[in-house]
Amino acid sequence: MRAELLAPAGSYEGLRAAVQAGADAVYIGGQMFGARAYANNPDTDELLEAIDFTHLHGKKIYMTVNTLLKNRELKEQLYTYLAPYYEQGVDAVIVQDYGVLSFIRREFPGLPIHVSTQMAVTGPKGAALMKEAGVSRIVTARELSLQEIREIYQETGMEIESFIHGALCYSYSGMCLFSSMLGGRSGNRGRCAQPCRLPYEVYDGEKRLGSKKEEYPLSPKDMCTIDILPEILDAGVYSLKIEGRMKKPEYAAGVTRIYRKYLDLYKENPKSFRVLDSDRQELLKLYQRDGFNEGYYKQHNGRNMMAVQNLKARDSREKGPGKRDEDLFSQLKVQYVDKKLQEKIYGNVILFCGSPAILDLEYGNRHVQVEGETVQEARKQPLDAERVKKQIEKTGNTPFVFEHLDVQTDEQGFLPMQSLNELRRKGLEALEKECLQPFRRVLDVRRMDGGEKKTSPKPEKSRGSKKFYVSVETWEQMEEALRRPEVDGIYCSISMFWGDSFEEKTRYAVEYIKEFGKECYLAFPYIQREKNLESKEAELMNLAGCLDGFLVRNLEELGYVKSLGLAEKAVCDHSLYAFNDASKAFLEDRGVLRTTVPLEQNGGEIRRRDNAGSEWIVYGYYPMMISAQCLKKTYNACDKKSGTVRLKDRYGNYFTAQCVCDFCYNVIYNSVPTGLLKEAEQIKALSVSAFRMNFTIEGKAETGRLLDLFLDVYKKNKDVPDQVPEFTKGHFKRGVE
Repeated sequence: MRAELLAPAGSYEGLRAAVQAGADAVYIGGQMFGARAYANNPDTDELLEAIDFTHLHGKKIYMTVNTLLKNRELKEQLYTYLAPYYEQGVDAVIVQDYGVLSFIRREFPGLPIHVSTQMAVTGPKGAALMKEAGVSRIVTARELSLQEIREIYQETGMEIESFIHGALCYSYSGMCLFSSMLGGRSGNRGRCAQPCRLPYEVYDGEKRLGSKKEEYPLSPKDMCTIDILPEILDAGVYSLKIEGRMKKPEYAAGVTRIYRKYLDLYKENPKSFRVLDSDRQELLKLYQRDGFNEGYYKQHNGRNMMAVQNLKARDSREKGPGKRDEDLFSQLKVQYVDKKLQEKIYGNVILFCGSPAILDLEYGNRHVQVEGETVQEARKQPLDAERVKKQIEKTGNTPFVFEHLDVQTDEQGFLPMQSLNELRRKGLEALEKECLQPFRRVLDVRRMDGGEKKTSPKPEKSRGSKKFYVSVETWEQMEEALRRPEVDGIYCSISMFWGDSFEEKTRYAVEYIKEFGKECYLAFPYIQREKNLESKEAELMNLAGCLDGFLVRNLEELGYVKSLGLAEKAVCDHSLYAFNDASKAFLEDRGVLRTTVPLEQNGGEIRRRDNAGSEWIVYGYYPMMISAQCLKKTYNACDKKSGTVRLKDRYGNYFTAQCVCDFCYNVIYNSVPTGLLKEAEQIKALSVSAFRMNFTIEGKAETGRLLDLFLDVYKKNKDVPDQVPEFTKGHFKRGVE
C-alpha cells in the first residue's frame, strides 16, 4: 500500500500549494472547533470549494473538529456546522472529544473519524477502545517510539497516522492546561498561547540549573524525520503527517515537496535510500529552532531534543542561523502558491452542418458528452478545425487543461464564438460534476431529538450527603487524611507502592485504610506507556478484589482496565475529558464507575452539565503539563530518582515540576493551588456525587491544615473563615473561550 503524505493547510491558499507540492491529502480547519483557531481558516464557501479542489485533483481532505465542545455547541451548532461539508464529500474528520465522536457517528453515517493526537493515544489498549467506538484511524501521540507504534498497528490493525515533521509540544497533546490557567486560552479549545516558548529559570533546591543563555527549557526543537522515513513506514505508519497549519503556505509546500521526493525515491528503490545534505539544509532554511531532532521515535527524551537557547526567538531581534531564507520562500511562492493547477484531459469536438455541436471529454475513467447549438451552413467563411481547437482549448481558471483535443468537422459550417464558448463551458461543468458526484452525500431528515441516546443516571450507592475523597502522593498525606472521619475514601498514587513487592505494599496500605472504614482507590500514573501496568497485571488482578476502584487518567489505562473486566471499578480523572453530556455518556457506556467534572469550565457551564456520577476537585495544584521530557535531564542533572525542581517565570512565579521516574514523565503544577471555598454552597447545591481534594507537593502539616479547612466548610457546613491561604479559583469564574 502506498503511504499517504498528509500536509497542513492553514488556509485555502495553503491547501492549493500543498497539493501542488505533492501531498496525497491535506488537513484543514473551518471557522469553528479546530485546534488552530488563529490560523487563516477558510469560511464555509471557501472550504466547500477546497473540498472540490482536492477531489478534482485526486487528493483527500480531512477536516479538524479536534477541540472539546461545550453542551450548547454540541447540541445547537455542530450539526449545522458540519452538514454542508458532509454533503460536499469531506473525506474524514479529526476529533478529540468523545462526545463529538459519538455525535458524528450518529448524525453523519459513513463519515470516517480519525482520533486526534489531542486524545493522547499511547498504546494498543486505548487504540482498541477507539476502534470499538467506530474510529477508522489513530493519530498517535507524538511521544511514541517506533516500537510502540508497531505494537498498536500489530495488535489492532488500525490505520496509523503519525507526525514526521514540524513543531513538537512540550506536553502530551491534550494534557496541557498551561495556557488555559495562565490566560484563559485553552489548547483544548484551539487557542494555545504557547507559554512553553517563553523563558524560564530552573532550580534544583536553591541551585540554578543551566546557564543564563539556556533559558528555554520547555521549548523543543522542531522534528525532522527525513532520514528515518523507511523505519517509520516499517513500523506500520500509513499516513505521514507534517505539522504547520499556523505557518505560511510556502512552508507547507517546501516541506511537502522534499518529503514527496524521498517517499517516491524509497518506493522506487528501497535499498538505495539516501538523503542529500542539500535537502536537509533546505528544510532547515524553511523553519527550525536550534536545529532539528528526530522526535521521540528512537529516544524517550533528552537535552538534544530541546531548543534551550531558542535561536528562533533571538533571530526575531537579530540575524542568526535560524533566520528564514526569503529567496527560497519567494521561489516557493512562484512555484506552488501562485501557480495554477490544472488536470490534463482529452477531448473531441464534432461539428457537421445540420447537426448539433458535440463535445466529448475524458478525465481518467470519467467521460461526458454534451451537445450545443446546431451547426449552421456557412454563408461566407466556414469554421476550420484549427480555429475551433484554439477556441475550445481556452479552459481559463477551470480545473482542466487539454492534453489533446481532436476536432472533427466538414469545415462547411459555422457557429458563433459565443456558442463555442458555451459548448466548452457546458462540457467542462459536466465533467467537473461527473468527477465530484461520487463524493456527494445526502443527509437523512434529522429527528427533532437528534436521535440522541437518553441515559438514566446511575443510582447512587449512598443517598446521604455527598462523599469526600482525598487523593495523596505520600504516606504523610495519607495519614493526615485517615485521621479525619469525614473523609470517605483515599486515592493512593501507584508510585507510593511501585517496584519490588508492589502487591504486598499496596495490600498493606489498602488493609490499613480499610481499618479506618474508608474506601481505597489506586491512582494510576498520568501516562501509561510501554505496557508498564501490564507488567503488574497479575498483582493488579489480585488487588482488584480489595480495592474499591482505580483512578484512570488516559485512554490507554481505561482500555487496559476494560480489557481486564474491571471497567466498573474505573473512576475517570479530569484528563479523560467529560466536557459535555455526550462525552460523559460515552465514558459511562464503557461501564465506568464515576467521571470527574472538567477543570476548564466555569460554574454556570458546570451547572448546566449532567453531574450525576461525577466528582468535583475542590482543591489542588492543577497539573499544567504532563511531559515525556525531564527538566533534570535537559540540564544534565538526571539522577534517576523521583523528586522535584522548580520553574521560575518572567514574573517571579515558581511552578513545581515533579519528576516521576517510575514512569518517566514530568508533571508541572500551577504556582498557586486552586481552592473553591467561598464557592462551596454553589457547588454543594449541584448534583455531583462527591468532592475531592488532590494533594501533591504539600507536606504533612499543610495537608492537615487544608483538610480541616475544607472539611469544615464542605462536610461540617461551617462558614468560610476570614483568613484563608492564597488560592486561585481556577476556571470557576471565567471558564475558557
